[in-house]
Amino acid sequence: MLRKIQLPLQTLNLIVGFMIWVLISSLLPFIKEDIAIPDNQLALVTAIPVILGSILRVPLGYYANQFGARKIFLISFVLLLFPVYYISIANSLADLLVGGLFLGIGGAVFSVGVTSLPKYYPKEKHGFVNGIYGAGNLGTAISAFAAPVVATKLGWSTTVQFYLIILGVFILANFLLGDKQETKVKTPLLEQIKGVYKNEKLWLLSLFYFITFGSFVAFTIYLPNFLVANFGLEKVDAGFRTAGFIVIATLMRPIGGWLADRFHSLILLMFVFGVYTVSAMILSFAPSIGWYTFGCLTIALCAGIGNGVIFKLVPMYFSKQAGIVNGIVSAMGGLGGFFPPLILTLLFNLTGHYAIGFMALSEVALASLILVVWMYFQGKMSLANEVLNHTAEGIMITDTNGKIISVNPAFTKITGFEAAEAIGKNPNILKSNKQAKSFYEDLWHSIETNGYWQGEIWNSRKDGEEYLQWLTISAVKNDAGEVVQYAGMFSDISNLKKKKA
Repeated sequence: MLRKIQLPLQTLNLIVGFMIWVLISSLLPFIKEDIAIPDNQLALVTAIPVILGSILRVPLGYYANQFGARKIFLISFVLLLFPVYYISIANSLADLLVGGLFLGIGGAVFSVGVTSLPKYYPKEKHGFVNGIYGAGNLGTAISAFAAPVVATKLGWSTTVQFYLIILGVFILANFLLGDKQETKVKTPLLEQIKGVYKNEKLWLLSLFYFITFGSFVAFTIYLPNFLVANFGLEKVDAGFRTAGFIVIATLMRPIGGWLADRFHSLILLMFVFGVYTVSAMILSFAPSIGWYTFGCLTIALCAGIGNGVIFKLVPMYFSKQAGIVNGIVSAMGGLGGFFPPLILTLLFNLTGHYAIGFMALSEVALASLILVVWMYFQGKMSLANEVLNHTAEGIMITDTNGKIISVNPAFTKITGFEAAEAIGKNPNILKSNKQAKSFYEDLWHSIETNGYWQGEIWNSRKDGEEYLQWLTISAVKNDAGEVVQYAGMFSDISNLKKKKA
């Protein structure tokens, strides 16, 4: 029974964590009425929770494997009681920065669930399950929507203290309902890091999540104050609009995971970054509130789908190191939310507009699109290589001059020639003396006429033993119809012939 409720419980945990993570940015229009915050420090105040929320994701993902999600969520929520209370009595910029830093624990709990929940489900459901869990992003929408409404009536300090009650409820819920029997993974941290840090897929996935989740976080913490300052909206209206952005991104996350379970994940990411590129370009032209809304909501759509797809890819590429990889990738996503608000503010102070910042997002999205396309075709090539390396038939590729340029392991097993001994040589190193010259003339005539030859042929191994092959030679042509290579595939049928005899 406890196993069945882990998905809803951990998803609710994430909602609470994210509600707290964006607490300051949701209430900043109210807080700055009581606490003097210089304009050039506003972005820092909203971005500071992202620092710890990103860095802690790596150890929390690791320790979730070591000790189970129940203990990590419990400890995290107990620790959050202190900064939440501290912020509720804050009366200076320093208080907000110190308290805000430790609010980052709320964002760091993300890596706990994405590490824990796949243990309860088969691989074909991992995308959808992580998408459902990732819908805990909704916590940012709840704070963006509800916190300003409550603060309008009761004040921002009392609103913050309500979060202490919510934390208390979920500390109790995790203590009673968390799974004490969760499967643990005891691989040492350094061993896991050594196993993944040289893998380029780790850093490519980190870049992609840096953009998709990073933009989600950046827009979430930046929009409430930006919409008030740039478009003159009311504080509650700005909160509603920010909540709309968050809701769309959140709802699309499980849909992205569901799609990734059914379609090629990299093709979905091509769509995501293609639309990202166009949407960020729209925002760079400093549009009206209508076009700005369109651009933001389109980015929300893509961010949600992209977030769901990426955490389908992590367990596919890193099944044994999922904990540490989830932590690293999600940490990079969190950092992706830290830098944009600061950069946008800096560029605005220098240029008087945000165009360059949004154009930079467009260019980074375009670069990511190119990298996804590269990963897609590299994956196809890797699959082809796996087939070649594990097939039982010997394979030999030659250029048009008759020089061997590639062989597979089965070639060595059948002929006795290592790859280094065969590459650069002519295939006649395999030739026996059992076929007449006319046999080879007919063979090549068939290849030139039909594009291939297939049949039995006697060849020699490295040790001089002659054996019977079943051989297929095909001419490999380019798009212009010109022969660029020849591919031979063969198997040893000597024993088969003996059995039939």
